[in-house]
Amino acid sequence: MTVLIDPPQWPAHDTLWSHLVSDASIDELHRFARAAALPPRSFDLDHYDVPRHEYDRLVASGAEPVSANELTRRLIASGLRVRAKDRPRH
Repeated sequence: MTVLIDPPQWPAHDTLWSHLVSDASIDELHRFARAAALPPRSFDLDHYDVPRHEYDRLVASGAEPVSANELTRRLIASGLRVRAKDRPRH
């Protein structure tokens, strides 16, 4: 069971954002997010978007800090990655 978080480096809405993923299962990711009181609306198909001010708290709660490249590599290797071109169109 591993929940991973990359550094807050993705700018949006006047802050920087991290991605929180599981390399085991989406259910594991949702359990971790619920325990950490992350809002369900922050889930985006295969990850949670996490504002910079939550990063240290999530690492203290057990998320493993990794580089953005490592997070992506491990998410792809897990088979849980949802590519942008595969996202449902609304």
